[in-house]
Amino acid sequence: MGKYATKTSIRKVLISAVMLVTALSLSLSISISTYLDVKKQKQLIINKLEMIAEIIAFNAQVTLIFDDRKTEEKRLKSFDKVDLVKNIHIYAIDDVTNRPVFFTSYNASKTPPVPLKVNQIEELRTPKISEDYIELILPVEYEGNIEGYVYLRGGLEHLAEYINRKILVDIALTLFVLVLVMFVARGIQKRIASPIESLSVLLQDVSKNHNYATRAEKSDIEEINILANNLNIMLTRTQNQLERHQADKLEIKQLNQSLEEKVNQRTIALREANQELLNTLERMHQYQNQIVENEKMASLGQMVAGVAHEVNTPIGLGVTGSTLLRDKLSDIEVAFQQKTLTSKQLERFIKEGIENLDLIYRNLNRAADLISSFKKVAVSQDIEINSDVNITKLLNAVMGAMRTELEIKAPQIHLDCPEELTIRSKSGLLQQVFEQLFSNSLLHGFTSDENNEIAIKVNREDQQLTIVYSDNGIGVPNAIKKRIFDPFVTTRRGEGGSGLGMHLVYNLVTQALGGSITLQEDYKSGTQFVISLPLKGGTQ
Repeated sequence: MGKYATKTSIRKVLISAVMLVTALSLSLSISISTYLDVKKQKQLIINKLEMIAEIIAFNAQVTLIFDDRKTEEKRLKSFDKVDLVKNIHIYAIDDVTNRPVFFTSYNASKTPPVPLKVNQIEELRTPKISEDYIELILPVEYEGNIEGYVYLRGGLEHLAEYINRKILVDIALTLFVLVLVMFVARGIQKRIASPIESLSVLLQDVSKNHNYATRAEKSDIEEINILANNLNIMLTRTQNQLERHQADKLEIKQLNQSLEEKVNQRTIALREANQELLNTLERMHQYQNQIVENEKMASLGQMVAGVAHEVNTPIGLGVTGSTLLRDKLSDIEVAFQQKTLTSKQLERFIKEGIENLDLIYRNLNRAADLISSFKKVAVSQDIEINSDVNITKLLNAVMGAMRTELEIKAPQIHLDCPEELTIRSKSGLLQQVFEQLFSNSLLHGFTSDENNEIAIKVNREDQQLTIVYSDNGIGVPNAIKKRIFDPFVTTRRGEGGSGLGMHLVYNLVTQALGGSITLQEDYKSGTQFVISLPLKGGTQ
């Protein structure tokens, strides 16, 4: 026998089902409504900020032309009454360098100033929304000439308050509806459960007192009424059967005893065999589940280790640089407050600050590049449309684009492909596949700068294109042959290899191009990959 099933009741099931459906429906409805409402409110704030920026730009035309900073500063102070506006910068166009320079600014009460945005003018032409602020830049134009720019930074605290109020109202409404639904469900379940309880009492009486002459009463619920009629039929047949059985009991008593003994013996044997089979199946399922979980955990652990190893170094260096910069800044602040700050100390701080910021910038860029590589692993089939692709021209274009990398190891490339072979496929994705295969050979396959060879053979058979890519490098180590297409599998950890190259190739070939790629494990002269692509659009 298996484990005992958890007991429940129609009352609980009915109320739980109604409450669950109601809660899910309300949650989905409120989530969609809140999302659309927040999106609308953000757009309204953006529109308002754009209107304010246009007004500031219009008013700043004359002050920029006549270099009247005081008038513009006085005008900007009028925005103290506008809670939405936090910071305003006005930049003028320098007559000598023709580049934007700081003209004047405004900072709302209790709002710290923000760094100049002269290097982000094109980026902020489109409003940029962060967690707490919205930033945008508009040009100040006069008679078709750009005289300067207006930078505007608005706060989102009112939007956050609005969202919190809406969430509270939605929660209160949800609780009210759930309570109301619970009362309605109780009324429904009571109407359904009462007749069923009556049938249960009747069956208990029949089971306890063997009163097969009793009959179930009719109900106003059709399904329960059908159940009661079938129960009455069963009781009638049972009563008739018992009467016949009593009449024949004496005659077949001896036969029944013998037959009963044999049936019991065979039933016990069958039960034992079934139990043994069930135990065996249960053990098999346990082993299977354990194997699957072990494989999942091994893959997950490898992926997490790869991500952590690749991203941890630049982030750690960035944190170190920012900590050093903060310590230096604290020293400068103490010296400034104590009025002991010297020009040499300030000059040294500026020099060290630039070095620390360069360190932070380089490592954050490194982390961003790694994350960009990770995102490329998820290949979408809709990123490019099919077009006519000449394989020979495509390979020549790839080799031309990678000429600098190829010249380092100087491999001889043998191309065996009909020059007129043209297929209907995604040229950009095919180019990525070949570029990654070349890079894999140059980085991992070739250990010297001499006698390096790459062979590419392309064949078409009916509606199938086969590409065989081979190199005479050191080959793939046996330890990773089975995992060559898994993410973060590399033999050059910390030497420029992230372990995403062949995983990206696998995703491009199998998902985006609908084909297959395999590693020829028995190839002894280096590394060989076989790519098969379906030709749905035909060839030329």
